Amino acid sequence: MKRIINTVNAPAAIGPYSQAIEINNTLYISGQVPIDPSVGKVVADNITDQTAQVMKNIGAILDEAGYSFSDVVKSTCLLSDMANFRAMNEVYGSYYKENPPARAAFAVKELPLGVLVEIETIAVK
Repeated sequence: MKRIINTVNAPAAIGPYSQAIEINNTLYISGQVPIDPSVGKVVADNITDQTAQVMKNIGAILDEAGYSFSDVVKSTCLLSDMANFRAMNEVYGSYYKENPPARAAFAVKELPLGVLVEIETIAVK
């Protein structure tokens, strides 16, 4: 059965989508941008702080659904510029010190709200 996941500890969807959907012990987290849910807007202006906020948002959704970063099996990282890859990777990697998930990372022309990074996540129990 499909379960909609929603938490006030991560930003509300900025379009017609759910923060996450769980089905068959698999959690699909929509792409997270660096909106600080306490103020409802992007406050970080550099890739390091924006990636940290994205990972906090992902963590809040994982927690709400009863998952953890150790359950993550796949991430897709979207960057506004591949020049930001190294700094994003350092923050991202700090969440996956052992047995990191499969991942794709690439630059796109533009991201919602003009942010520098967006990450979508899949976790399995």
